[in-house]
Amino acid sequence: MSHGTTMPTDSATGEVGDVRRSWLVRRGLLPEAGSQRKLALAGFVNQLGTAAFLAAMPLYALRVIQLPIGQVGLGLGVAAVAGLIAGIPVGHLADRYGPRGIFLLTLLIQMLSMTSLLFAHSFWWFVVAMTVTDLAGSAGGAARGPLIRRLGGDEVPKFRSYLRSVATLASTFGALAAGVVVQIDTGTAYRVLILVNALTFLASAAVLVKLPALKPLPFPRDAGRWVALKDAPYMMFVVLDGVMWIQGEVLTFALPLWVVLHTDAPRWFVGLAIAVNTVLVVFLQMRASRGVKGGTLASQAIRRSGFAFLIGMAVIATASGAPGWAAVVIMMVGVALHTAGELWHAAGSLELRFRLAPAHAQGQYSGVFGMGMGLCYAIAPSLLGLLCITWGTPGWLLMGGIFVASGFAMPYVIQWAGRSRQLADNAD
Repeated sequence: MSHGTTMPTDSATGEVGDVRRSWLVRRGLLPEAGSQRKLALAGFVNQLGTAAFLAAMPLYALRVIQLPIGQVGLGLGVAAVAGLIAGIPVGHLADRYGPRGIFLLTLLIQMLSMTSLLFAHSFWWFVVAMTVTDLAGSAGGAARGPLIRRLGGDEVPKFRSYLRSVATLASTFGALAAGVVVQIDTGTAYRVLILVNALTFLASAAVLVKLPALKPLPFPRDAGRWVALKDAPYMMFVVLDGVMWIQGEVLTFALPLWVVLHTDAPRWFVGLAIAVNTVLVVFLQMRASRGVKGGTLASQAIRRSGFAFLIGMAVIATASGAPGWAAVVIMMVGVALHTAGELWHAAGSLELRFRLAPAHAQGQYSGVFGMGMGLCYAIAPSLLGLLCITWGTPGWLLMGGIFVASGFAMPYVIQWAGRSRQLADNAD
């Protein structure tokens, strides 16, 4: 006869696991079992490896391939510019032939190009490997758009917000992994990281192959081939929204330089600020997206975010000259305000990105959207460096004013878009 506590049976353990999963689903921390959860898992694995690679890759090029810093910057610039051109045509292919197969192909290409980087021994090999990787990555993003639209069903904004939280969490873990590799700082460590990143593309493909093969939606007879590029309201939305996405570089690029060069705050505050921002985005993005449905509410959320960015950046700017701990407190308030703006902007942007695009051309529109974001991310360091770091407080206020102006104009652009398409607040 046994005494004391009995061990749980397998069925009991399974019931506990089901209860936990059910609680996570109810709280919005996990999608319902099925295609949405598979797509989220594939995205997490992909972003985990990519974030780790991007953080350590410049040092790999410098220390292992032994390229001069100028060639590293040039190679990455060439790859980034080349990557911008792939999204639109590949997105069009995803619309015409089905998104899953095209997305899987881009993942396999990235796996091969990443593996080839292990054997790079010259500048041109490095450039080719990185260019193919960026081309396939941009193309994959365009092909992923229709998958999100189709699998998200009636809750596309909610699902997209969840995917953003997952990507943010994966990026954090990837950065931590890269930190370990950089600390080890050996050729073997860098090569292992690159190999693991190559394998994450294969792992993501293994998950995505279980998704249903979505048939392409029929194109209207009167629709031209490059409808997204001819859609003037959408192109203006991409421009304004791209400007707003520069906010993503404020905390990761401008703030660290501001802390080190213009304040008496301890340098560890940079890591704390990014950690606080990450935690808030992971846990609050879905909540911030609730109710942001339709063109009117989405554009209002973006307008509201512009004012939050201005106030947050003004607060951060006042930390210059303040004593160390006072500067920490001041900038933490600024980071919190900036993060609130980030949450509102992402909620509105993700809603409009999918609502403004016709379902049959979602891939092509995703390519245009990605190109706009890529261009703005490319100019963000130079712009923020000039305004926020070189000009100081007036530059912070000017950049915040640019965010306000872009956000203020957004509702008018959405009204313009509404006159050229069916964009009701209860749109599909």
